[in-house]
Amino acid sequence: MEISAYTGFLDREGRLLAEAAEEAGLDAKVPTCPGWQVRDLVRHTAMVHRWATGFVREGRTETRPMDGEGGLDGAELLAGFRAGHGALLDALESATPELDCWTFFAAPSPLAFWARRQAHETTMHRFDADSARGGTPAPVDGVLAVDGIDELLTGFHGRRRSRVRTPEPRTVHVLTTDEGASWSLRLSDGPPVVERGLTGEPDCVLSGPASKLYLALWNRVPFPEITGDARLAALWRETSAIV
Repeated sequence: MEISAYTGFLDREGRLLAEAAEEAGLDAKVPTCPGWQVRDLVRHTAMVHRWATGFVREGRTETRPMDGEGGLDGAELLAGFRAGHGALLDALESATPELDCWTFFAAPSPLAFWARRQAHETTMHRFDADSARGGTPAPVDGVLAVDGIDELLTGFHGRRRSRVRTPEPRTVHVLTTDEGASWSLRLSDGPPVVERGLTGEPDCVLSGPASKLYLALWNRVPFPEITGDARLAALWRETSAIV
């Protein structure tokens, strides 16, 4: 996906997040993030946006901790979120392709990494904000969902810190039923080995429309369909959270 496509999704999803948060109210509970109110969701996403902006705008080549949102609340919190979202978009859209800065897994370029990561960060939390205001949340674009599944599996769970492990070798296939995309996860007592496409005989198949499968793999909704050993789907639920 082109960087401009990522920034387009980031722009849209950030605006929708703010609208949903405002309509739900900052005191509303977020069903998809137990223990959070909407204000926690907005503060978190604003903090991540500001953190990412620093790497892109300043070309930071070493990691830095995230700063909290301080005491902002109410209208000031929502205004601060919108300003930070705009600053992130501006930083990404004005950066040169040669940008050199810190990232935390492989990507075609640092700029591509941050555009992609923030598009998905914002999309997932837009869904959370939508869930807080009731009704049926707006669906995730199918093409973006496929890209997000790929980022989660090959990026986050391609790292040694992934906790999705089994004492004996097992294979999980992840299959979209509408976008023609698939992945194979070979699980063991080490980090998962992830390949695009279907290889090996699966012990479990997680399948469904890309938009639903994307949300399920991020533990927002149940898996659309589980075939085979459902204990591996439960293992994903228990151990796949990104920390």
